[in-house]
Amino acid sequence: MEYVIELYEKAKGNNPVLEFILSLTPKQQAKIYREIDLLKKFGNELHFPHVRKMEAEKPLWELRVRLGSDIFRIFYFMFYANHCVLLHGFAKKTNKTPQNEMEIAVQRMADYKRRKNK
Repeated sequence: MEYVIELYEKAKGNNPVLEFILSLTPKQQAKIYREIDLLKKFGNELHFPHVRKMEAEKPLWELRVRLGSDIFRIFYFMFYANHCVLLHGFAKKTNKTPQNEMEIAVQRMADYKRRKNK
């Protein structure tokens, strides 16, 4: 079964994940698209080091991308069984995931669910 990959879209129509990806070099973009393709193909069957579950109380996952010394993360959640919504991407500069980056993803997940459940 192939998974549906959706990029979170703000109410005004802009797409922050796509904007993040397009801000990177072509080589970095290619590596991120490769990881997204793996997520599309394997979904929940994809495991570490490609993905990691974030805090237990939040249904949030991170797609982990490394290219040389560059480290990128894209937070996502499973909206339903085979539907992944990519919420927020960033370049990771520290060992620990910054709390503010996770908060952005949590806010976008809440916004997505609120707008989809209308």
